[in-house]
Amino acid sequence: MASASPYQPSLLRLLHGLMAALVALAWITGLTAYSEFDGRIGRLPLHLPEVIDLHGSLGVGLILVSCLFVPYALTLGRTRLRQAANAVALLALLLCLGSGLLMDEEWLEHRDFGHLPYHLHLLAWLLLSAAVIWHLLALLGRGGPALVTSMLQLRLRPGDRPGDWPGQLCRFFGFPPATQPRRPPD
Repeated sequence: MASASPYQPSLLRLLHGLMAALVALAWITGLTAYSEFDGRIGRLPLHLPEVIDLHGSLGVGLILVSCLFVPYALTLGRTRLRQAANAVALLALLLCLGSGLLMDEEWLEHRDFGHLPYHLHLLAWLLLSAAVIWHLLALLGRGGPALVTSMLQLRLRPGDRPGDWPGQLCRFFGFPPATQPRRPPD
């Protein structure tokens, strides 16, 4: 008998998808910036104009999405944080964002690589890369490809549409659900 396809909450899929896309883009632009300005370990044949500004803008986007994703992870998604791979990925992301906020974009432009926040940011991105790989391997080990692809599904169950998200949060925090205003009879 075939098992049912796993279903992930729509709010999780939206926030996680945004985070994954921004992390991937920030990783590519960060690698390009490293290759172009530092490159002590190696260089890549990549060049993006205004890569430092682009990387910083993606970082700001990550911070904004994190302001929604992290509270979700700590509340409605807290059971998923019991898995070490998920918790480490979230902590590594927060270290990336925190160290990125401490950086000055002129350091790279002036080839001034001796700053602690820069080294911390490089280390954080290495940790995040390893944590994402661990996160994906743990998902594959727990639920196989079906669990991984369940994050990409677009279908919604009743009670899990965007209009239902406030009610989900109210139930989690123990607040009474907002009542729907009654429509007058026709």
